[in-house]
Amino acid sequence: MTSVARLTSYSDRSCSPHETLARITPSLLKYGITRLARLTDLDRIGIPVWNAIAPNSRSIVINQGKGIEDIDAKVSAAMEALERAVGGNPQIEVRLASVRQLESEGSFAEPLDCLILAGQDDVRPEEMLRWVQGYDIIADRHVWVPYEAILLDDTRSNRFWQSSDGLASGNIRVEATFHGLLERIERDAEVLWQFASVAEKSASCIDINSFRDPVLSSLAQRVRDAGFRLQMFNRTSDIGVPCFEAFIAPDTPSGGELRYIEVTYGAGAHPNPGRAAIRAVTEAAQSRLTFISGARDDIHPETFARPLPAHLREVLFIEPAHEAHTPDTTPGGTIHDMLRDVIARLMAVGVTSAIAVDMNSEEEDFSVVKMLVPQLENLDGRRKRRFGPRALKRILKSR
Repeated sequence: MTSVARLTSYSDRSCSPHETLARITPSLLKYGITRLARLTDLDRIGIPVWNAIAPNSRSIVINQGKGIEDIDAKVSAAMEALERAVGGNPQIEVRLASVRQLESEGSFAEPLDCLILAGQDDVRPEEMLRWVQGYDIIADRHVWVPYEAILLDDTRSNRFWQSSDGLASGNIRVEATFHGLLERIERDAEVLWQFASVAEKSASCIDINSFRDPVLSSLAQRVRDAGFRLQMFNRTSDIGVPCFEAFIAPDTPSGGELRYIEVTYGAGAHPNPGRAAIRAVTEAAQSRLTFISGARDDIHPETFARPLPAHLREVLFIEPAHEAHTPDTTPGGTIHDMLRDVIARLMAVGVTSAIAVDMNSEEEDFSVVKMLVPQLENLDGRRKRRFGPRALKRILKSR
C-alpha cells in the first residue's frame, strides 16, 4: 500500500505524517520534548509504538503514540507530548470576571460545575474567577469557561478535575476539534458500557474479520501470531458514532490468576467503523508497551501486582458471535463534512453544547484544542459529581 493510498484510506489529516513531523520538529525543544524513542520491538506483537519524553512536564513525562506504520506512531507520540505541553501552559487570553458580570455584558458563561473536584464549591454567580473564551460549535456562539477547567497542570492545586479528555492536536484547527470531540464521545461510551450486563456485553462481542478491512485483519493477525487473544466489543452508544473496545490477553487462561497488566485494552471512536476498530487495537498494543517499558510516571509499582478485575474476567473469553454490522457513518468528502455529521448526531440525542477552546497561537505549525461537552459522561475521577444524566439514565434502564 502506497503512502498516498494509506493516507487517503486511513487518515483524516491534511498532510502526510512525514510532513507533519517536519513541521513540528522545531517546536519540540521549545516545548521541552527532548527525545522520541521507538518501543515497538520491546513487545513481540510488533504493532508500532513510540514515546516522547518531556522531563519538565507539568503532567506526565512519558507520552506515547501508536499507529499503523512506524512513522504514524512516531508522529502520534510527538503530537501527544505537544498537546500535553500546551495543556499545561495554554497560550490564551485570560479574563478576571464573574458569571453575573459576563452575562450582564450579553456574554455566555459555562461554569462547568460537572468538573468541580470533590470537596470544592460550585462557581457562585458573583464570584470573581479567571475565564477563557471558547466557541460552542453546536450553539454557534462564543462561550466563557473557567481557566482552571482547561488546564493540565499537576504542579498546582486546582478546583476543577484535570484530564486530557478532549485535549487533541492536529495540523489544523478542524483536525484537533474533530479528534477531541471523538475522544469525548469515546469516553462517554466507555462509561455507559460499564453498566451493561454480561449478556449485553456478550452480545456485543464481534468477529474482527467481519470488518473486512485488510489493515485491521493484518493487525489482528500480528496479535494472534504472537500467541495472544484479541477480543473486540462494539460499544457504540445512542449517539451512533462507531465505538469499539479491544482486549489483548493470553490466548488461554493460565493456571494462576491473571494480573491486571496481562490484559490490556484500547478504545476508538470514528465515523468509519474500520478506523475506530484499528484505533482500539493499536491502543491496546500501546497499553502493553506502557507496562513492558515500565517508564511511564503515572504507573505505580502496585499496579504490577494488581489482580485482573472481575468485570474483565467475566467477558475476556467470550466467543465472538456477531459480525461488525455497525454502519459506516462517514459522510464522505472532507473532515469538515465528518465534523458536521458528528455534531448532528450529538444534537439528535439532546446534546446542546460542545465548546472548542483554542489552546495555542494560530502562528504555530500545529493546533491544540480542548473540547468540552458538559452533557457527555466523564471517566472516573475525584469529581464532586461522579455521573451525569446520561449515566444515571443508563443505570436506571439496567435495573
